[in-house]
Amino acid sequence: MNAESPSVKAPIPAQLPNALTVLRLVLVPVFVVLMVIEPGVGFGWRLAGTIAFGVAILTDFFDGRLARRYNLVSDFGKIWDPIADKALTGAAFIILSVFGELPWWITVLILAREWGITWLRVVMLKYAVMAAAPAGKLKTVLQAIALLIWLPYPITATAPFWFWLGWLVMGAALALTVITGVMYVFDALRLRAQGKQPTDGDAS
Repeated sequence: MNAESPSVKAPIPAQLPNALTVLRLVLVPVFVVLMVIEPGVGFGWRLAGTIAFGVAILTDFFDGRLARRYNLVSDFGKIWDPIADKALTGAAFIILSVFGELPWWITVLILAREWGITWLRVVMLKYAVMAAAPAGKLKTVLQAIALLIWLPYPITATAPFWFWLGWLVMGAALALTVITGVMYVFDALRLRAQGKQPTDGDAS
């Protein structure tokens, strides 16, 4: 019985979650190009860009789920998964503001929080790897839903239900973005106060 134990392997490739994270990063420029080919008039291209965004967001759902289910969580995933998320959603927010469809103050506030917390996580690596909290995951989900409603703007802007739903979800995403940002700052201060020494796993 014991001799067979080393042969037991996960039913999926060990690097699959990380490969999905890399794929999401690759899809970011694809999404941007599709969105800006014919800004404001090419709804077909905007729909293609929205689909590319949706596919990229799905990789975020699957890579985290697979990593947790098959115990394949890695420090690479803990760091690069949120970076890939922020690159994708950040590009979407900027594009919407450049098109004049989303106020710049919303985009600036969200991006300041997103990249500020990413920088904080990197700084805190000498104490511990700060994995995404459940509230942070919910924030990402709300941002994704809001963006999926907003990206095909030529259609959603003319449909009152979708227009107001888009604003409702965007408002909830903005509020949770700010709240979770404050939570991460307090977590970082707590870890620093504890003076936790870095381990080999934390530094990788």
